[in-house]
Amino acid sequence: MIDSAGGAFATHGYAGTTLDELARVTGLGKQSIYNSFGGKHELFLRVLSSRTAEAIGAIDQALNNPDSTPLERIRAQMLKLAVALSSGEPHDLLVTKATLELADRDSGVADLAMEVFKGQQKIYRQCLIDAQKSGEIDPDADATALAAYFVAVSRGMEIIGKAGASRAKLTSIALTSLQAIP
Repeated sequence: MIDSAGGAFATHGYAGTTLDELARVTGLGKQSIYNSFGGKHELFLRVLSSRTAEAIGAIDQALNNPDSTPLERIRAQMLKLAVALSSGEPHDLLVTKATLELADRDSGVADLAMEVFKGQQKIYRQCLIDAQKSGEIDPDADATALAAYFVAVSRGMEIIGKAGASRAKLTSIALTSLQAIP
């Protein structure tokens, strides 16, 4: 049910997803949606919370591969994102879409968006610290600022990828972003 509703919200955005659409994709009646979740907004926040955990988990998995060096992991993640966003396949951008659509006027959405940012930043930061410890990058580099940078670049790639940027453009952005690491 949550996944079905999430697909509708990811496709149409919050405002574009009607209760009729939610009833259709979840198999619940409108009243059942209210009884089960409290309404469209509460269901949306529940879906977004689930996607928040998934977004953090995906970065955690990608950047904690013990079979490669920390910088190789960051490079692989950025290139994987470029390929995924330019594949023509649907890519679930609900967290980014919700942030753009609602975060400036919905504190629940803003809080979840910041949870993703902080969670992913923490994971990138640890990977960068590991790279410092292994001698791959300058030990005086600001791992916190670099981590925030990679989260911001990733979110930007999602937006321009959604707008139709080519694989070559997204790959160029991914590879250029790595040049920020001292």
